[in-house]
Amino acid sequence: MLSSMRTQQVDEVDDSGAWLSIGDLMSALLMIFALLLISALVQISESQESSKNKRILIIQGINKALSEANIEVEADPVTGDISILDSVLFEQGDYTLKGSGKRFLDKFIPIYSNVVFQSEDIADEVSRIIVEGHSSREGGFSYNMELSVKRANSVSYYIYNMDFDKKQEFFDKTLLAGRGPLDADKHSDNAADRKVMFRFQFKGQELLGSFEQSGLKNVE
Repeated sequence: MLSSMRTQQVDEVDDSGAWLSIGDLMSALLMIFALLLISALVQISESQESSKNKRILIIQGINKALSEANIEVEADPVTGDISILDSVLFEQGDYTLKGSGKRFLDKFIPIYSNVVFQSEDIADEVSRIIVEGHSSREGGFSYNMELSVKRANSVSYYIYNMDFDKKQEFFDKTLLAGRGPLDADKHSDNAADRKVMFRFQFKGQELLGSFEQSGLKNVE
């Protein structure tokens, strides 16, 4: 009987040792997992900070270059959106670029492109350049949607026939969109709603919600 008790005690010690080893292993695995998670979070944070700094550099660079060239438009300090009133580019209700519109694009586009494509690292931060037509609420919805798409297309077509640095890279990133009156003042006909916008889709951003029901396509 004494021998049996001793055997039972030895078995209990062995079982305790086995459970202790498994517990140590689980603790070690949890520690490794925690370290990997912390490392991944640090890398994500650093990547986000790097992207933020690049976007600031692009937007500030564009505004600085436009100011130095005495071009009276400005990129939104957060999004980089640039609005060009239709009065600069087109006659009322028309989608054919007028002389002042062509002269504006001749000055604006090389500056805009040079900032975006100043380096491969900076250019990689921009996934898309959206040329986006807008209208006021004056007139019918279908008419305004069609007009906004045609105006975006006219601007893009003129740019396509220009000669400037990084032209192919510019068009590799370009999309056209027509928003018509979707973003216009709901209470009145506002001339400021009639415009063409140059917008950025930065790396990692999802603009699908912003472009619902818009005429969006690649520019060949």
